Amino acid sequence: MSFDDFDLGEPSLSDLAAIEAEWPQIEADLAELDAEIRTLYLADHGGPTELDWRRKRRSESTLTRTAARPVRPIHRLRPAA
Repeated sequence: MSFDDFDLGEPSLSDLAAIEAEWPQIEADLAELDAEIRTLYLADHGGPTELDWRRKRRSESTLTRTAARPVRPIHRLRPAA
């Protein structure tokens, strides 16, 4: 695969709709990653606080809920305004 094989234009409406449909999962993944990084950092700097552990549990819970949530089929999505 060469560099010329990639379309460097703007994303299509269907691409944007797919991203919008998957955004809750992406957001949950980013929150979980952020909580994990903070926990690892604080492990070497005095340890996480109760609030940090609460954030970690909340991000894990959100990640589980969004992973179990069915995503609507892409062809039924309307384009973002």
